[in-house]
Amino acid sequence: MVLDAQDDMTVVGEAGDGTAALAAIPQARPDVVLMDIRMPRMDGVEATRRLSAAGELPKVLVLTTFDLDDYAFAALKAGASGFLLKDAGPAELLTAIRAVHGGDAVVAPSTTRRMLDHVIPHLPSGAGGADAAKERLGPLTDREREVMMAVARGLSNTEIAAELFLAEATVKTHIGRILHKLGLRDRVHMVITAYETGLTG
Repeated sequence: MVLDAQDDMTVVGEAGDGTAALAAIPQARPDVVLMDIRMPRMDGVEATRRLSAAGELPKVLVLTTFDLDDYAFAALKAGASGFLLKDAGPAELLTAIRAVHGGDAVVAPSTTRRMLDHVIPHLPSGAGGADAAKERLGPLTDREREVMMAVARGLSNTEIAAELFLAEATVKTHIGRILHKLGLRDRVHMVITAYETGLTG
């Protein structure tokens, strides 16, 4: 009801589990898939992994609760574009869907921080500590580090442009360079890397 009430959204299909979702996607051709983590037959992590492996176009937004953070992180590694807590209100859900569709980060700053506080202990610890982190971020310019920190705070391209007094196109260019220099797949992995390397403080 919430989604169909939006002028720019249409629900093109529903599925009760991952297997049914994968079967429905080719015909429904959604732009964004809301993927639950816990489902019968095939969970959201495996469904996301198979969707990514097939090279399908829909972007995946996974829904999780705090006790399922490990699954959410696994879904991100499997190719999901972001995550959202199940207790998110309608406005946050709609914002997240639009952000995923537009290629932006999909989580509010508070959600990003809380989720990463839970998943960081499960990230592999880099050898060498601060020195290793400094070396990993070494290819970035000072401006690129500023942009990366803003992305880690959950800001959109428009918000980053306003905060750093840049054109939005320039922000997009910086983000593209960061992803390329650090060998990252998307903005979500940029956020994780920012926390993993201590860039966020």
